[in-house]
Amino acid sequence: VQLQASGGGLVQAGGSLRLSCAASRIGFTIHSMGWYRQAPGKQRELAADSSRDGITNYADSVLGRFFISTDSAKNTVNLQMNFLKPEDTAVYYCNARATRWGRSNQQNFWGQGTLVTVSS
Repeated sequence: VQLQASGGGLVQAGGSLRLSCAASRIGFTIHSMGWYRQAPGKQRELAADSSRDGITNYADSVLGRFFISTDSAKNTVNLQMNFLKPEDTAVYYCNARATRWGRSNQQNFWGQGTLVTVSS
């Protein structure tokens, strides 16, 4: 699975950004797509993800401000980020969990990362 992310940038606190990610998944079944983030000096953490069944998960720190949406027909996942805070500054990585056709094990796939910088 190849993931192509876009939409990062610089925004003032309180502003909004939208991240988008498109997956090419020939030969794979995608089980979930989402966004992780890694702030300087910190471990990568989940921001939000969404399963094929439409079940979504959000980090407590983004709940009510970030909204994830997917289009299974287009294999895309978007993250609408509102009321951004300086602590949201991080590299955001698109993620997909998928299984190769004919196999049973799930694999993690990552996009190239897009930088989001929120100024105070």
